[in-house]
Amino acid sequence: MSATSSKLKNPNDSVMNQRVIKLAWPIFLQLLLGISLGYVDTIMLSNYNETAVGAIGNANQILGFLTLAFNIISSATGIIVSQYLGAGKKEKMNMIYTVALSFNLVLSIVISFVVFIFSRNLLEAMQVPAAMLDESDMYMRIVGGTIFTQALINAFNSIFASNGKTVFGMIIGLGMNIINICGNALLLYGPLQVLGLGASGAAVSTCGSRVIAVIASVIYFYTVIKGKFSLKYLRPFPYDVPTAGENISYDCSQLFLQAFINTMGIVAINAKIYANMLSMFTYMIALAAANATQIIVGHSVGAHDYDFAYRRVLKTLRFGMIISISVAIVNWLISPFTLGLFTGDKAVIALGSSVMFIAIILEFGRTTNLVIINSMKAAGDVKFPTALAIFSMWLLSVGLGWLLGIYFGMGLTGIWIAMAADEIFRGVVVFIRWIKGGWRGKRVVLEDKTSPTETAEVTA
Repeated sequence: MSATSSKLKNPNDSVMNQRVIKLAWPIFLQLLLGISLGYVDTIMLSNYNETAVGAIGNANQILGFLTLAFNIISSATGIIVSQYLGAGKKEKMNMIYTVALSFNLVLSIVISFVVFIFSRNLLEAMQVPAAMLDESDMYMRIVGGTIFTQALINAFNSIFASNGKTVFGMIIGLGMNIINICGNALLLYGPLQVLGLGASGAAVSTCGSRVIAVIASVIYFYTVIKGKFSLKYLRPFPYDVPTAGENISYDCSQLFLQAFINTMGIVAINAKIYANMLSMFTYMIALAAANATQIIVGHSVGAHDYDFAYRRVLKTLRFGMIISISVAIVNWLISPFTLGLFTGDKAVIALGSSVMFIAIILEFGRTTNLVIINSMKAAGDVKFPTALAIFSMWLLSVGLGWLLGIYFGMGLTGIWIAMAADEIFRGVVVFIRWIKGGWRGKRVVLEDKTSPTETAEVTA
C-alpha cells in the first residue's frame, strides 16, 4: 500500500500519530480509579473492621475472575475497532458496537445471577476463613449481583479508547470514585452508620456509582462517538472472538494462589491484599502504556504498517521499563510507612515489605508481558501468548508457588517468588517473538470481498 492510498483509506491515522503518553495518561488514571473503587472500600473499612478487609479482598478476587468473560469481549472489541478504523472501514463499527454491548450485557446478567445464588459456595471453595465468610458473602451478593453494570462500562470504555477518546474513561472513573467515597462515608462513618451495614454498605456505594457511570457512558456513546445500537446486527450472530486467552489462565492461576494464601492465616491474607494495593500503582503505569500502544498498534496493523507497530512497541517498552522499575524500587523503600497507613500489625508490615522487594524483580517480566502481549493481541496474534500462559503460569506460578509456599513453608514470600519466575520467563519468550516478527501477518480485518457479514468471522 502506498503512502497516498494509506492516507486515503485511513482517515483515523491521527491516532497512529499520537504520542503514547497522550493516550496513556488518561488510561492510567482511568485504570487507577477503576481499581481503586474496590480498594477505597478496603481502605475505608480498614479503620472500621480488620476482618472486613480480608472479606472484601477475597470477594473481589472471585469477582475479578468472574468478570473475565466479558472483559475478554471488551478486549476483542478494542482489537477489532482499532484495526477497522486503521483500515478506514467505519461502516463496520456499529455492528461491532452492537455485538459487543449486547453480548456483554447478556453474559454478565447470567454471571450476576450465578454469583447471587452461589456466592457462599464459591467463597467456601476458596477456603475463606469462617470469620470472614458472612461479610464476604453479603458483599459479593450485592456487587456480584449487579456486575452487569461493570460489564457495560468495560465495553463502552473499550469503544471510547479505540476511537482515541481516552479522557472520557478517566472522567467516568473519577466520578465513580467520588460517588463511592461519599457513599462509604455516609454509610460507614456518617449519619447512616446507625444501619450497621459494614461491608454491605461499601457494596451499595460501589453499585450506585456504577449505575450512574453506565448512564453517562450511554449518553457519550450516542452524542460523541455517534455510535448506533441495533438488533439487526445480531442476525446472524457472530461467534468467533479474537480473544485474550492468557487472561483466563492468569485469573484462574490467581484463584489457586489465593486459595493457597487463605490457608496461611490472616497475616498472610492481609499482607497480600495490602501489597497488591501498593504494587497496583506500578502495574497501572505499565498497563496504561501497554493499552495506549495497543490502540496505536491496532490502527497501524489495520493500515498494513507493521514496521511502525514494531518500532512503537520497542519504544514504549523502554519507557515503561524505566518508569515501572523506578516506581517499584521507591514502592519497596517506603513500604514500611505506606503499609503502616493500612494496619498497625507489625507482622503484616514486615511480610508485606518483603514481598514488595520481590515485586521489583517481578516488574521486569510483567512490564514486558503487558506491553508486548497487548500489542501481539492488537496485531491478531492471540494463540501463541495463550499457549505460553497455560504452560508457564501453571508450571511456575501455581506449581512452583505450591512447592515454595506450601511444601517448603516459605508462605507468601514463596508465592511471590513463583509469580516473579513466571513473569520473567514469559517476558523473555514474548520479547524474542516480537523481535523475530512471529506476530506479523495475523491481521483480523478482512478485505472488501464479502458482504457486511464478513465480520462474523472475527467479532463477538
